This record gives sequence, C-alpha cells and structure tokens, in this order.
Amino acid sequence: MNLHQFRFVQEAVRRNLNLTEAAKALHTSQPGVSKAIIELEEELGIEIFARHGKRLKRVTEPGQHVLKSIELIMREVGNLKRIGNEYSAQDSGTLSIATTHTQARYVLPDAVSKLRLAYPKVNISLHQGAPDQVAQMVIDEVAEIGVATESLADYAELVTLPCYEWQHMLVLPVDHPLCLKERITLEDIAIEPIITYHPSFTGRTKIDHAFATRNLKPRIALEAIDSDVITTYVKLGMGVGIAAEMAVREIASDGGKSGLAVRPVGYLFGQNVARVAFKRSAYLRNFVFRFAELLSDRLDRHLVARAMTGHVNDYEL
Repeated sequence: MNLHQFRFVQEAVRRNLNLTEAAKALHTSQPGVSKAIIELEEELGIEIFARHGKRLKRVTEPGQHVLKSIELIMREVGNLKRIGNEYSAQDSGTLSIATTHTQARYVLPDAVSKLRLAYPKVNISLHQGAPDQVAQMVIDEVAEIGVATESLADYAELVTLPCYEWQHMLVLPVDHPLCLKERITLEDIAIEPIITYHPSFTGRTKIDHAFATRNLKPRIALEAIDSDVITTYVKLGMGVGIAAEMAVREIASDGGKSGLAVRPVGYLFGQNVARVAFKRSAYLRNFVFRFAELLSDRLDRHLVARAMTGHVNDYEL
C-alpha cells in the first residue's frame, strides 16, 4: 500500500464517488485511480466501496474504518511536511487564512500587518468565503487557520476558540427619526425597510431569531455579504441598516460627516462571538501561533497548543 492509493480513496469520497472527477482533481487518469483503489482493497482483503458494475455506489462498513485510518495517516504526512518546512526555513513560508469578507476587511488587517513586521519572509494568503466554506477550507488544509462568527464550532474536525465578542449596530441617515429615540425597539426597526446580511453571514441568524421570538416580520429590503454595500444603500435612502460593529467604527467616530449615524443594538440581537479555528491535531508553525496571539489578547501559544491536544475546549471571554 502507498500514499497514492490513500489519496485516491480520499479524493473519491470527496468527489461523491465520481472517479472521473477524482482523477481530474488529482491530475491523473480515471483507470489509474480505479486500479489503485482495487489493488489497495485486494491487499487489505476487504471492499472499501460497494459497486454497481464499475461504478462506486457507497462506502462499505469496513471502508468507513479504512477512511478514518487514511485520514489519520494523511494528516500526519501533512504534519511531517510542515515540520520539515518549519525547520528548513524557520521564519519563512506562507500563512493561509480562511475567513469571511467582514473579518478580512475590518478585523484582520492590523494582525496581518503586525505579523508581516515580525516575520517579513512570511507571505499571507487570504481565502474568503461563507462561514461553512471557511470551515471546509481549514478541514481540507487549504488554510491553516480560519476566522468567522458562524459555523466553525459545528465541525468535529476543528479545534475552535473564542476570539472576541461583537454586537450589531443600527445604521441610519443622520436625519432619520429613530436617531432621536433614546431606546430603539424591535418594533421600531421592524416597520422600516431593512438592509442587512445574507442569512449565512455575520450573525444574521440572531437577527432573525430576535424578530421571530417577538412574532415580528421584518421588511428585508436588501441582503448582502459586504458591510460596505449595506452602508452604501442606507445612504441612498433604501432603508435602515443592521451591520457588524467592527464594520461601522469609522461611521461611529466621524461625527455625522458620512451622512450616517449608528446606534448599538446588542441589547436587541444579543452578543456574537468570532472564533478562530485550526484543523484538529494539525502541526502549527511558529508564525501561526503568533498570528492567533495578534488576533486576540485572550489567545496565547500555550492555550492554543493545549487546545490542539484536546485539553482545552473553550474558555470564558
């Protein structure tokens, strides 16, 4: 048995048992993939896949156990490569970060800038996507670290730690009547056209839950994944915006120069927790630990290292 066979089995599963697609992803031929899998099955004396003719139909029960072992083996092979990279080039390489647009635009720049100063030979590669995509990129080792608010804690393959708390802010034209209210209610917001995030982004589920709990049906005028889009359409008079706190800091401090005002509404929609994620049992290079520390003063190398070995599940913010 060899690593090529293991990769072929893994990729076949990732591609929903489509060997043609698996072969394309691995830049090889479909017959070669099929032959390698059959040879591995013959060596093990079991069928990893049940077949209908030449087509793979499902993973067998013994095949499930084989997949778990392959996952462990390939993870450690990846760790060996990272160890080799670290010790052959101590402070250089590429840090791949998977994150959402909001984190990339408003949270990560300061930490990325400081990391570049500390490790000038380290290149930064940002991969942006929805929270579920961020999680999958870390699991697939496209990225070494993931940062998002939703979804990350839902994957057993990931080790996640809280990074920081944030709340939603109501974004209004400076002359909007709600700017004069001392305490804005859900009922006040529900009757306005609302511009906010797509349901899978930036705490939208908490917004929907708050309205549903009060049996209110908000008037969603526009959904976006980009906070700048939300504020742009508020300026155009299309409605009031609900955006992430970190995305409207400049508006909050410009004294109305932007034509917009913001009001904190965490008391209506609750607090959100952004999390940092690593693939379970992965080997983390020195600059990965350092980047985690730069993201939050609640994270340090010792805490992250303990979490990676299963001794820390979470901590109090």
